Amino acid sequence: MIYPSIDKLLSVVGSKFLLVNIVSKRVKEMQEKEYYQLSEYKSKKDIGKALEEVSKGLIHIK
Repeated sequence: MIYPSIDKLLSVVGSKFLLVNIVSKRVKEMQEKEYYQLSEYKSKKDIGKALEEVSKGLIHIK
């Protein structure tokens, strides 16, 4: 099973299109600045790490 689930992510974000945009920008930021908001992640890849940050509410949408 994929963590975090798409249902939980969509309850935080609202649409799949917005979720993809947020996660892609966050992944680019992670790769450029090597800044991670959590001390431990379940995922090994940056995409999964960005999704975990969204599910925990660490990324705010304006």
